[in-house]
Amino acid sequence: MAFGNTITITGNVTGDPELRFTQTGTEICKFSIAWNASRDSEAMFFNVTCWEKLAVNVAESIEKGTRVTVIGRLAQSSWDDKETGQKRYAVDITAEDVGPSLKWATVEVTRNPYDDDGAPAGNQGQAAPASNFSTDEEPF
Repeated sequence: MAFGNTITITGNVTGDPELRFTQTGTEICKFSIAWNASRDSEAMFFNVTCWEKLAVNVAESIEKGTRVTVIGRLAQSSWDDKETGQKRYAVDITAEDVGPSLKWATVEVTRNPYDDDGAPAGNQGQAAPASNFSTDEEPF
């Protein structure tokens, strides 16, 4: 994760996550969350993008209305509004990790299988995730 550019936010998922694939077959999942400071304040919306195995896990585990905590880095995008010609900006979150909030719900955790190199099974040719575990141990 980039230093000085990280965010942790908890909010409600506003729609079912959408899993797609890039032209090279890389998994990408997008969803948005809503957050407000109090019941009297206006909600703020954040777009979230997940990549690779995280994208698959989010698409299989999270649905509209789920309260989640997202840890990631901020990414700003801009475009020209076709109707007004004005420059528009959006701040998105590229997720490093997503998990359900356990304040109002419970979950059942299912571990994903890992291959002999410590990488998630099915990710042949990709580097094993950096960790403090030896390759013969599960990541948690």
